[in-house]
Amino acid sequence: MSIEAISSQQVLLNTMNQMRNEAGIAPADRLAHSDVDFSAVMSAALNRVNYAQQTAGALMTAVETGQSDDLVGAMVASQKASLSFSALVQVRNKLVSAFDDIMRMPI
Repeated sequence: MSIEAISSQQVLLNTMNQMRNEAGIAPADRLAHSDVDFSAVMSAALNRVNYAQQTAGALMTAVETGQSDDLVGAMVASQKASLSFSALVQVRNKLVSAFDDIMRMPI
């Protein structure tokens, strides 16, 4: 049984690696050595959340004014925007908490 479990784990790992390569995501070891600008990453995340909020607002306005009959699409966009905003708030809370922890460290 243990040989079977290892082979199934290897198959799963190979599948995950193949999916990562198809998605164009760099392996974790390459990400550790790359220069990633934190402010650029956060700015991009804020822009994506803002775009989702604006899109949802435009779709809801179109439904409310009678320009569109796609109520389901507007509600889905609204939920996506809400979820992305909630995730952004959670990230912000974790960053603030980490900053507070660092500031409380003794020197």
